[in-house]
Amino acid sequence: MFVFVCVGCGAELTNPLSRVALPAHAHQKYGNGTQLPVLMEPGTFAVDPEPWGPPWRRWEEIHPDEAVARGIYAPVHALSDGAPGSIVIAPGDVRGTLLIPERAGGYCCGLGGADGPNMACEECGLPVASRIDDCSLWQAVWLAPDAVRRLLVDGVGSAPLSWAELSEEGKCTPPFEPVARWGARLGPDHFWSWNPQWEAAVGRALAHLLAASEGRPVTVPDGLSKEVFQRALDALLPAYPPARRAVLAGPGQPAPDADADIVLVPTHPQTGETWTPAGPATTAYPVPVPFGVWRWLAFPKPHLPVPASGGMPDGVLRDDPPAPRPRYSFRADPGVFQHTLVRLPAVRSPWLREIPENLTQYMHAGLF
Repeated sequence: MFVFVCVGCGAELTNPLSRVALPAHAHQKYGNGTQLPVLMEPGTFAVDPEPWGPPWRRWEEIHPDEAVARGIYAPVHALSDGAPGSIVIAPGDVRGTLLIPERAGGYCCGLGGADGPNMACEECGLPVASRIDDCSLWQAVWLAPDAVRRLLVDGVGSAPLSWAELSEEGKCTPPFEPVARWGARLGPDHFWSWNPQWEAAVGRALAHLLAASEGRPVTVPDGLSKEVFQRALDALLPAYPPARRAVLAGPGQPAPDADADIVLVPTHPQTGETWTPAGPATTAYPVPVPFGVWRWLAFPKPHLPVPASGGMPDGVLRDDPPAPRPRYSFRADPGVFQHTLVRLPAVRSPWLREIPENLTQYMHAGLF
């Protein structure tokens, strides 16, 4: 575990924190005027290896060789010229900081971080972090990598959970949840929606599925996997055979068949490591899916219409009546999809490069 301190005066700025993988939805912008919860679990931090935040440069100002050196293989609107290695934590884990009033600008309902670091060290006044809590953004504090340093907390630490321990723990990310809106005039306002974390996770996985398709149709397993992936795959890929076959693979699942071309595999929530299959499927293209989403795809939890004999079984949580489903078809997050796809070398293929170039058209068609 670590604490982060100010590089200017050495004052402690955080609680002791343990490192986890950067969430797929870390930079997601969801909907319009929606109220998203805190991004990070208390007591954790994650590091974004790429530059993040202002200043920004438009794509026209960036030489193609520089873009490729940064791992960008297709045009984007703009790239950050900020320092790489920003550290994201939960707002409740911050200590010894003050807001900077002249940098407290936002987009709509809160702080957006567009003016640069908006939090300063209470001891010396050095700008050290950006508080983000505007509507449609995940609430978080991003520590500036050049303004803080990390100190090991002696005698405190634990090894990451094994895949078997993660499976036994059984944490899932449900596909539906209520999403609240800011500023409703008639009191609290919310609606049942596809989980924003699912939209981000599927957006990232969809980009990998397209790269793995080699320009051929792709099939995914029946059930929820088909509901969240197949509509977009059918619209974005040609219909002629032979199709490439994607299957779920991971801890607790049977070994993938030798004829599986693509495997949807979990990423470790602490290390970010991608689960690797054994046997013939080792040559299949691995598509990373956050563990909580992958676990629900692999081991779905259907609603029980009636309690089991003798009462509700231990560990079963059930709404009565069942939680309503969203009234619209699933749509992958377009921002996460584009962010992932332009960073895959396969996007340089003419047929695949056309997709991010016409993303707005696909959004109007309801695919994203």
